[in-house]
Amino acid sequence: MKTIVDLLQDKKLVFKSFKSIDIKELGSRKKIDIYLGVDLNSYYACIIHVAKKSRILRKEAMELMEFHKKLEAYNESKINKKYIYIQAPLCSKAKALFKEEKWVVWVD
Repeated sequence: MKTIVDLLQDKKLVFKSFKSIDIKELGSRKKIDIYLGVDLNSYYACIIHVAKKSRILRKEAMELMEFHKKLEAYNESKINKKYIYIQAPLCSKAKALFKEEKWVVWVD
């Protein structure tokens, strides 16, 4: 969680509320971290952190975007801001898909 908080400070994003969501509550066994934040304008933000060695392809990008919809259902509210922090190689088609769906992508 420290890496995400440091990254958000570098990007000048401030949240009133910031909590980690257990991925098992969303019905998955993937090794990713999902956070739910409330910014100063009271909008919800979804932050997904992916750290792995293999490349993230378009198919997996679509699976990651599904977690946004599951988180909306879990939280019972609309989540306007979508961020993903990827510590892995990212396929150009997957990156284009994220941009098309209005995700903010940070690749490390």
